[in-house]
Parts: sequence; structure tokens; C-alpha cells
Amino acid sequence: MTSDHGADHEGPGFDAVLRSYRLRAKLTQEELAARAAVGVRTVRDLERGRASRPQRTTAELLAAALGLAGADRLAFLAAARGHSLLSPPAPRYVRLPPPGDLIGRDEDVAQLAARLSQRAGDGARGITLVGLAGVGKTSLALAVSHRVAAAYPGGVAGIVVTDGSTTGEVLGGVAAVFGVGRPADLAPRFAGRSALLLVDAVDRAPEALAEALGRLLAQHPTLRFLATGRHPIGLPSERVWPVAPLIAPPAEAGTDLADVATYPAAALFLDRLARVRGIPVQPDEAAPLAALVRRLGGLPIALELAAARGRVLTVAEILDRYGDRVLDLSGRPADGGVAGAETGVVSVREAVAASYRLLSAEEQKALHRLATFRNRWSLDLAEQIVDRDPAVDVVHLLDRFLELGLLSARGARAFRFRLLDVVGDYACEQAAAQGDLPAARQRHAEVMADLAASIARDLKGAHLAEAAARLDDVAGDLGAALTYAAKEDPHTALRLAACLPRWWRFRGRDVTGRQWLRRLLADPRTADADPAIRAWAKVGLAQLALEHGSGAEEIGSAEAALTEFTELEDVAGQLTAHTQLAALWMTTHGYDRAREHGEAALELARLTGRLRDMAVAENNLAWHEIRQGDLSAARARLAAVDRLASRCGEHRLRAVAGGNLAEVERLDGHPEEAARLGRHAVAELEDVGDPSHRRRVLATVGLALAEAGREREAEAALAELRPSDSHAPVDGPVALVEGALALLRGDERRAAESFRAAVAAYEGDYDPRDTVEALVGLVRSTPEPDQRAKVVHRLTEMCRTGGITLLPRERILIGEPQD
Repeated sequence: MTSDHGADHEGPGFDAVLRSYRLRAKLTQEELAARAAVGVRTVRDLERGRASRPQRTTAELLAAALGLAGADRLAFLAAARGHSLLSPPAPRYVRLPPPGDLIGRDEDVAQLAARLSQRAGDGARGITLVGLAGVGKTSLALAVSHRVAAAYPGGVAGIVVTDGSTTGEVLGGVAAVFGVGRPADLAPRFAGRSALLLVDAVDRAPEALAEALGRLLAQHPTLRFLATGRHPIGLPSERVWPVAPLIAPPAEAGTDLADVATYPAAALFLDRLARVRGIPVQPDEAAPLAALVRRLGGLPIALELAAARGRVLTVAEILDRYGDRVLDLSGRPADGGVAGAETGVVSVREAVAASYRLLSAEEQKALHRLATFRNRWSLDLAEQIVDRDPAVDVVHLLDRFLELGLLSARGARAFRFRLLDVVGDYACEQAAAQGDLPAARQRHAEVMADLAASIARDLKGAHLAEAAARLDDVAGDLGAALTYAAKEDPHTALRLAACLPRWWRFRGRDVTGRQWLRRLLADPRTADADPAIRAWAKVGLAQLALEHGSGAEEIGSAEAALTEFTELEDVAGQLTAHTQLAALWMTTHGYDRAREHGEAALELARLTGRLRDMAVAENNLAWHEIRQGDLSAARARLAAVDRLASRCGEHRLRAVAGGNLAEVERLDGHPEEAARLGRHAVAELEDVGDPSHRRRVLATVGLALAEAGREREAEAALAELRPSDSHAPVDGPVALVEGALALLRGDERRAAESFRAAVAAYEGDYDPRDTVEALVGLVRSTPEPDQRAKVVHRLTEMCRTGGITLLPRERILIGEPQD
């Protein structure tokens, strides 16, 4: 065991005095600066000793903000002038190395200093900082010890525990650093005054240290301790403080260098890089810098070792060489680095291995399982992936990992956990070396398939957005599980993929999802998979193909799924297949077939009493009523949708039906009522988070307003419809509203251009009613007889192939004779 040697100070400087009074007043640096009307940087620099003594005016403002009076005020102002303190009279004793330039730990320092500067009401006598080697525990402990020196008139001193130290050696070392010859002389040395002992590297002789420190705390009630180690000491009066890596820029962070540098991990890397590199980091290095420190996991030793490579490599080159080999970083930290020097660790792999070796074989196996997670995970997922044996207490296990600093936890009401990046990397490496990695990945895939199945039932209706968000939280894990299982366990991969089509569709990943399903269904190893799973995969395949205009290619898949669901007597599957086939047949202009499936879905839903499915079927069939020109029947169906959706709490479906009813009113020549209903539906669709339907209804509102002659309001709707990217191509809804506004203004040429653009935009769309709307507008805005005749002919053909009956209002608009 060795002692920490430093200077003996007869009294604290103004930095310690200011910190002491601020902490006593229970103020943060920001709060003190605001009260004193000085800059927070001024307060921060004064407390760090970076600034010279404050000006007299500044000192007086700080004294007033701290509420100091009498002797305290005189002592504070005297310290500001560099004179001896008048109060308290006892000299301070500080025997520690000077604190290093600590980056990114201001909050930790403030919270720890506050705890150590106040009398503990929970029986705590000390705090142990735990974490990986190289995470910066010793630097943090030194900074805190110097910060709180003013609160310990009995002195502040520290020891470094060495391997194999005995209890007697620890006690002798403590006596020595407090300036006495024997442990028995500590009582008169403290003389009833508070003292603080810093103990570094407690894990080197844990039993001897625990016994020695237990004796000291029992004999000296005014003694408190601050310790560091890879694990706690284990004393009843000890409080554990896990030291996490520094915060790194998230993946969604910008690429502005100044913004990236505000994150502590980036700030430390930049500081260490500047010590070995002659030129500053360039703005175009911001993106690789953010990616690098994120991949390094914010671990100070990794940041320092990587920065040392800056002598010969650019930031991008460091990322390219070590981004996937963080554990291989070794050597000497950049000049001035302390994370590795504190412990003698010279590689990231050894830093993690030192903590890994503290685990039992069972704990190591559990770590292998948890390392397969890519995202944060819950206690429930941890229990599923670690072991199915109820005898395993996963709560205790996670607490153990937190205690060793291997794990981070976030949340208040429900914690979410994640292994530190380098810990996960090392655990996977060890799992592979021990032959345990395939079993770990297999278990991960099974857990993710179970999770997806439990969420899949909510991927519809009112719970869609919430359920999709739950899958978003584990998107990385879903991808990893699919990739592994598709190769090693295609049955599990198919079970997982069959649960995801609605999520893929909702998030615009329909092409990727369809590729997964086609690959897995075509794999001969899944031919004997559960027929229900294969059927759901097939109907999901059709659903995703429909989303990107390839629905006609998957009618066979949906028909096969319907047959299989019918044989299995799976009502939910049959309803889904009928609904998908109703949409798929529309893409091939098989409108009668589409209506047949819609009516079959409605009949099945009625027979089984499924209100939501009844509402969906009625809503879909309303389109066919409009197609055939029966607006009264469409209104009746939409009224049924409203009733059914209300009974089952389907607010989104009610809003969609409300938007469809607005379109019916517009087509029936009631633009004012259409605008009113449409605006209400737009607001509801925004509340439930359905942007695609909201946009379609907004176009109905814009058309209705233009047809009602309310030009300014129609322009506002058009402005909201237009994409934020001014270079994006004009789509059908925008072109339709532009055409209607141009007609309102009497600009037939501009109207014709817009309606022609709408026809082109809707070309190939499975809803021919949109194209008919655009063609009607084009007929109205084309005065030349020959050109007009061509458009009328095209409109007639569209109505014939689509089985569409023009409404009386539309026939009047195009000048067609009435019966």
C-alpha cells in the first residue's frame, strides 16, 4: 500500500471557500450566478481555481447572493482578497495530489460534493465510486475531495491500496497520511472535527480494507470516506455510486462541430487530441468525430487511447481503423491523460477483462446473453433472455452488474438497461471463445419473436402508433434477430417476420419487409412451419406489396392465405385476407371481385360480432357505393362506421370515416358542409397520428373551399398540402387543389396544366376515382373542342374500365346532357 503525497495547506483558497459556502446555501453554480448577476462561467472558473481573485465588486455580489452576514461575510471577503480566513479558525489539512483537469463530470462533482458536505441522515459514512478501470473514478474522487476540503476541518487525506495489503498496513497508511505515527494517535489528531479519507483501488485488498475501514469508522465518528474501485467495499454504512462513461453525441445529433463538442465525451477527446496534434479539428471532421466517440462508448480510457492515434491518423482514419475494434486500443493515453494512468491499465480489453473476472461462471453466462441486445431492454426481457429457470434472481443479477459499473440504467417508473458498449463487445468475444455465442444469439432471436408476437395484436386501430413505437425501441434487435435466425433458425425468423408487416408498412419499410417475407417463405426449411404462421406471412407479403404498387403480384399469396385461414378456422386471418384481397383486386381493376371480398368480410364480421372489422368493411364498401354513383348508400355505410367505431373506441376509424363523408358531401354539391366535416376530420386525424389520411382529407377541404369560392382559405389549405421541399414533384392532391383555385380565378390555362399534372400523378393508382376527378377538371378547363373531345373520351374510357358512374354534378360540370 502506498500513500498519496501532496502539499499540506494551512487553509483553503478562495475556490474552496466559495464552494463551501455555495454548498451550504444549497445552490448550484447557475443559481448562484443568477442571484449575484454575474456570469456562470465566472463562478465556475473561481471554483476551479482557474481565475485570479475576484474583483471587490464581484466578491460583494457573491457574498450578498449567498446571504452571508457578520463573521461569515468578513471571512468570505478576506478570502477573496487572499487573506487568512477569520472563520473558521482551525487550519485545514489536505494531503492529496492536485486534481486533474476533469472534463464532463461537473454534475457528478456537484452531487457528490453536496452529499459529502452535508451531514448524512441515512447512516451513510462514505461513498464508493465503482466502474470499469479507466472510466475516471480516481480523477473524479480527487476533484470531489478538493472541492469539499473546507467542510472537513479535521483534514482530507488519501491512500492507494496495493495488492496484498494487510489490515495493519492499511491502518498504518491512514495514520501516516494524516500526519501521525500510529493509528491510536488519530483521535487526538481529529479532535472531534470532521475528516475525510480518500481510498483508491479498494478491490486490490478488499478484505483487509473492509476490516481496517470498519475499525476506523467505529473508532472515529467524525470520519467519512470516499473510495474508488471496480466493486464496492461491502460496509453497511457505504453508499455505492456507479461512474458511467461520458455522454456521447446521439446518432441523431447534428454535424456542427460546435454542437458535437458540447457533449462531454467529444470534449474530452478533442482536449486530448489537441495535446498531440498541431492542427485543430476541421468542421468536416465533426461527423466522424461524433461517430467515433459514440462507438468508443464515452469511456475515458478508450477516448484517450484513440486520441493518442491522432499523432499519425485523422479522425476519420481512427474511426475506420478502430470503430469495430475498440477493445484493441492499447498503449499510452494522449499526453495528460489520467484514465489509464490512474490504474496502470494500458488497453481497453484489459480494462473490461478486470471487471469480467470478478463475475462467477453463471454471471458471465448471463452477461453473454444480455450482450446480444442492441437497444436498451427491460427487466422482463432480461428475465426472458437470461434463463427460464425461476431460481435465477435476475433482479439481483442486474444489481450486481450495476454495482460493478458494467451496466447503465435509465428511467423513473420503469428502468431500461444497457450494457456499456465495450462490455457488450467483450462479452460477445468471450461467448464466442467459449462456444456460447450461438446459444446466446438463438435465445435472443426467440425472445424477440415472442416480443413481436405480443405486440403484433396491437398493430391496428387505436393502439397502432403506441405499438409501433414499442417496436421502434427494439428495431436494432429485431434486425439482428432476423439476420441470425434467417441463417440458423428459419422457423423462428419466419415467426418473427410474420408479426411485423403492419409495422414495416407504418414506418415506410414495405420493400425491405416484403424482401424478408419472400426470402423466408421461399426457404425450403420453412415448408413445414406452422401453417398459421405461413398464412400470416403470405397475407403480410400481399399487404406490403400493395403499399409500393406491386399488389397485383401478390394476389396469389393472399388467396392462398385465405384458403389456409379458412381451413384453420382462423376468423381474424380470414378477415385480414378478405380485406387485403379487396384492395389487391382494385389494383387490377377487378372492382367487382374487390366488392365481393369486402362484402364477405362484412358478413363474417357480423356473424362473429367483431365491431371493428364490421366498421372497416363498411368503410371500404362506401367507396364502391361512390364508384357506382349511389351517394345515399355511401352515407348510410359511413353512418354505420361512425356508430360501430364509437362503440369499440376506434377514434382513428371514426376520423377516417368523417373524412370520407366530407368527400361524399363535396361530390354531392355541398362544399360548405364538406369543408366543415373535413376540417373536423383533419384535426382528429392529427390527434391520432395518421398523416397519410389527414393529407387526403386536407385535399378534400381545399377542393371544397375553392368550389365554395373561399379563395383565401383554399390557399391556406394548399400551402399546408405543399411539401416542405420546394424541388419535390407536384403530387395529385396538390395539383387538384391548384387546378380548382385556378378555375376559381378564371385562369383556364393554369387550371388545365394543374389538372393534367394531377392525371399524370394518379396514373396507375388503384383508386380510379382520383383520376376521374382530375379528368373532370381537365374537361372543364379545356376550351378547344378537339382537345376537349379527347379528354372526354379518356374520361369515358376510365369510367368504363373502372365501373364508375359519373355523378349528376360531374355531368353538369363537363356539359354532358342530363337524362
